[in-house]
Amino acid sequence: MPLLPDFQPIDSATWERKPYFDYFYDTIKCKYNINANVDISQLVQQVKEKELKFFPVFLYIIMRSVNQNKEFRMSFDPDGKLGYWNYVLPSYTIFHEEDKTFSDIWSDYHEDFSTFYTTVCNDMETYANVKAIKARLDRPANYCPVSALPWLSFTGFNQDTYSESTMLFPLIRFGKFFQEGDKILLPVAVFVNHAVADGYHTCKLINDMEKYATTAGDWLKL
Repeated sequence: MPLLPDFQPIDSATWERKPYFDYFYDTIKCKYNINANVDISQLVQQVKEKELKFFPVFLYIIMRSVNQNKEFRMSFDPDGKLGYWNYVLPSYTIFHEEDKTFSDIWSDYHEDFSTFYTTVCNDMETYANVKAIKARLDRPANYCPVSALPWLSFTGFNQDTYSESTMLFPLIRFGKFFQEGDKILLPVAVFVNHAVADGYHTCKLINDMEKYATTAGDWLKL
């Protein structure tokens, strides 16, 4: 069974980050992007040995890392209250090879790898031929956007919008992995609202991804 989402409003009177949130959300409205190459050498070996699909495996790493860092589970509720979700689920894109379009879908989050992997693979198959920007409707409010660019080992990735947005969740992208010396590296980009997370928090998030990738033999079991 998937977890039940729970939203906990922040107590502004005791929240240590309130002056930083106010400054970066209201005064200078700052967002930023951090790009890094994550060592996935052990992960690739495990994926090949177990004959798994790479995308849902790395999606699991991203979501488990995000969910252990509360800064990346923040949002506003429908009444405009700021708070934390107890977890966020993956909202991700699937590619339609025949016409080079994509669709957004989402899956339930499970901390257990086997359940997560099976859930994502089943959802990708279910919506594989649904041609719409939003192929799976009724996405819950507690989500984290993720997508892959498997055609390029990019050295940087930035994005922005032309309108105001109240979204506080990170936007995470990863590219084509490549060999460098005896390591296999994966480019990862994390787009962050500075109001909820500083460089320290985003670096920790990326380092957590690498930790799970380098210890894949401990948890990557079906």
